[in-house]
Amino acid sequence: MAGAGEEFMAGVWAEVPVRVDWAAVAAQCAWAGAQARAFLVVPAIRLLVVLSLAMTVMILLEKIFVAAVCFAAKAFGHRPERRYQWRPIAAGAAAAARGDEEAGLVVGGGGSAAFPVVLVQIPMYNEREVYKLSIGAACALEWPSDRVVIQVLDDSTDPAVKDLVEIECQRWKGKGVNIKYEVRGNRKGYKAGALKEGLKHDYVQECEFIAMFDADFQPESDFLLRTVPFLVHNPDIALVQTRWKFVNSDECLLTRFQEMSLDYHFKFEQEAGSIVYSFFGFNGTAGVWRISAIDDAGGWKDRTTVEDMDLAVRTALKGWKFVYVGAVKE
Repeated sequence: MAGAGEEFMAGVWAEVPVRVDWAAVAAQCAWAGAQARAFLVVPAIRLLVVLSLAMTVMILLEKIFVAAVCFAAKAFGHRPERRYQWRPIAAGAAAAARGDEEAGLVVGGGGSAAFPVVLVQIPMYNEREVYKLSIGAACALEWPSDRVVIQVLDDSTDPAVKDLVEIECQRWKGKGVNIKYEVRGNRKGYKAGALKEGLKHDYVQECEFIAMFDADFQPESDFLLRTVPFLVHNPDIALVQTRWKFVNSDECLLTRFQEMSLDYHFKFEQEAGSIVYSFFGFNGTAGVWRISAIDDAGGWKDRTTVEDMDLAVRTALKGWKFVYVGAVKE
């Protein structure tokens, strides 16, 4: 039996090739690869090229359209005040807003009561370098003191910074400014979460509009006087967005390029969108919102890191309009 088994195994091994023809294997693999490229890769690349060309043409047409709209607006002297209703909230508005209540009552026929209550939100996070500037600028806004609430939303994790911000708020409160210093026990939702929590306070129920500023923004004193009337006299407008101005744009070549890029965003994309009643996004700061529009859109959502664009999209889908006011720079 042993001899027969050995003969059988010897026969089996005799049929197994001693060498593998690697050249033939390589040729087969090359043929398979060529077939895959011919029937899969090449058509896919061609499709992507066509799609890329189509998108390039679409973007080019969009840029041409946006440029044409902006140049036409420049040529014909377009201003938002000509397309939307805009007028001072009351005669003698500036006098009343500066705190000259007697002048406002005599000339304006209504004094501060003619002004809507505005909430000014300033979200902060460890803003040691700029907290004084932003709080000071917000507290200096020209608006009747009994018709504005400054709300500092401090999410700082540095106890020293929190103390400094609170002291600054108390300092302005001692000057008669209606300022609220708000903190929370966690940072859930980050900026969107802070803004959302800020709207839950009882005193916010009296407010009609919200002006939002990041901690590194310093609005001009007449910011509210120039923006809020759009919302007061146009009930279909949800947002008034203003232009950004950079204090260090001339610091170096990089900051200059950054300013040019953002200037294009504001001057062309946002201004053109506003002119043709089309959509443009909220920039997260230097804007004034109608609170009822925010509520209608479902409020702030912390599901995304672009909470400003998220809110703008949802608000636009509800039929609200936005207006861009490039003459107001922050």
